[in-house]
Amino acid sequence: MPLLGSIIKRAIELRSIIPTQTRRRFNAERAQRKVLKKLLKKAYFTKFGEHYDFIELLKADDIVKAFKEKVPVHDYNSIFAKWWYRTLNGEAFVCWPGKVKYFALSSGTSEASSKYIPVTNDMLKAIKKTSVRQIISLAKYEFPNEFYEKGILMLGGSTHLQYNGTYYEGDLSGITAGNIPFWFEHFYKPGKRISKERDWTTKLEEIVKNAHNWDIGIIVGVPAWIQILMEKIIAHHKVKTIHDIWPNLSIYVHGGVSFEPYKNGFEKLLARPLTYMETYLASEGFMAYQSRPNTSSMRLVCDNGLFFEFVPFNDKNFDSSGNIIEFPETLTIKDVEENKEYALLISSYAGAWRYLIGDTIKFTSKQLSEIVITGRTKHFLNICGEHLSQENMNRAVKMLSDKLNIEIKEFTVCGIKHDSMFAHKWFLGTDDNLDPALASAKIDEYLSKLNDDYRVERIAAIKDIFVEIYPSSVFYEWLKKHGKEGGQIKFPRVLKNEQLADWEMFLENFNNITK
Repeated sequence: MPLLGSIIKRAIELRSIIPTQTRRRFNAERAQRKVLKKLLKKAYFTKFGEHYDFIELLKADDIVKAFKEKVPVHDYNSIFAKWWYRTLNGEAFVCWPGKVKYFALSSGTSEASSKYIPVTNDMLKAIKKTSVRQIISLAKYEFPNEFYEKGILMLGGSTHLQYNGTYYEGDLSGITAGNIPFWFEHFYKPGKRISKERDWTTKLEEIVKNAHNWDIGIIVGVPAWIQILMEKIIAHHKVKTIHDIWPNLSIYVHGGVSFEPYKNGFEKLLARPLTYMETYLASEGFMAYQSRPNTSSMRLVCDNGLFFEFVPFNDKNFDSSGNIIEFPETLTIKDVEENKEYALLISSYAGAWRYLIGDTIKFTSKQLSEIVITGRTKHFLNICGEHLSQENMNRAVKMLSDKLNIEIKEFTVCGIKHDSMFAHKWFLGTDDNLDPALASAKIDEYLSKLNDDYRVERIAAIKDIFVEIYPSSVFYEWLKKHGKEGGQIKFPRVLKNEQLADWEMFLENFNNITK
C-alpha cells in the first residue's frame, strides 16, 4: 500500500468529517447574508463603496433589501464603462481594496471581443478554498489509496501571462495554475515548462509527446479539447484507448459546457468507464462543484465570497436579445424554486457588484443548494415565441447521437426569416456519415417533445428546419481564425447578427475551397 496515497486519503477522509457534520445545520440563506455583510465591510472604503454608501447599508435592518435598492444591476459593459476601466488603468481601491494584479480574459462566446475580468488576491484565495473542498469530497468516492498518488492533468491556458507594466492578463486557468500551492506541484501535469507555452498547437503537441511519461489519474478541461487531446495521444502512440497510456485514469472533471453532446464520442476512447465530476469555475469565480457521487448536480458555494441573486429568465426581465432590463426582479436563495430557470447575478471578492454572469441555471435541490447549468442568457432562440433553451438543444443533439450511434462533436444554430415566416438553421460538426434530411427530421421531432412552445410555433410560425453538416475541424478552424483557440474556449451554441454573418462567410469560403 503506497504510503503517500494512504496519508493523503486519510487526510481527505478526516477533513471531510467536519463539513459532513456542519452540513446538517447549514443554512444557505444565513450564510449568504453573512457573505454579503463581509463583502460590504471589506469594500466600504473603495470608490464603489463610497459612491453607494456601503457604511449606511451595513446599518440597515435588512441588509439584503437595502443593498438591492441602492446598488444597480450591472452587465459587463456597464460595470466596465463605469468602474473596471479605472482598475485596468492601474487605479487602486476602485471596486475592491488594493490594486488588481491579474485580469482574466474571458473568451466571450456571446461577445465579439474579450472581456477583462479583475482577479484579486482574495478571489484567488477563495478559488483555492473551494478547490480544496472539492478534493475533500473525493472521500465519498471509493478510490483505492494508490489513486491519490496519481497525476492530475489540467488542460488550460498558458501560465506565461502577458504583462503590460501595470497588470498581468491571461485565461483564469493560466492564472490559477500559476498560483498553485507548492505541495500540488508534485501532482500537476503537464508541469511548469509546458504550461508556459502560449501557442496552443505547440502545447498540445508537447503534451502528446510526453503523455507516456505520466501516470495520470484525473484529467481536467473542456470536453471538446480533452477529446481532441486524447485522440491525438492515441494516434501518436498507436494504441487503442487512452487507458493504454494512462491505465489509472479514473476521473474526468469538466465544466463550462454541457458534457452530454460529447459523451458518446468521448467514451469510445476509453477502455473502462470514468467517474465524471462537474465544476462551475467561471472567469468571475468558483460558483459550484459536484460534491457527491450519483448526481449530475453541483452544490452552489454559498459561504465563500460569493453573494448570489437569481433573476427569473423570462420576457419580463430580458429583452429579445438576452439583455437584462434596468430594474429586473431578483430573488435570493430563500425565494427560489426548483426546476425554474434563473440568470445569475453575483457580488464577489473580485469587485463585481450585482453582476450578470451570463449563465442560466436551475435548482435541482433547494435543500442541498444544488444546481445544473442550463445555458447562456444570449444563447437561446426566441424569434417567434419558441423559447428554445440551450438545455433543449443539448438534449436534442444527444438524442440524435444516441439514436443514430454517431458522434456530433460540435453544433450551433440560428434563427432566420424564411418566406413570410421563420426557420431554424442548424450546423452540425461530425466526422461520421449523417444525412441532413434525417438529422433535420429527428431534431424537429425531439424538440417538439422537449419544448411545448417550440411544438406550437413549429405549426404556426417556424416553417422549416435546415441542417448543414461539416467536419468537426471546421468549427475549431473558425475559433482559431478569431484567436479563440485554447483549453477554456467553447463554440457558441447560438449565432446571431455579426457572429452569424462571419460564420456563414467562413463556411462559404470553406465550401468554395472544397468544391
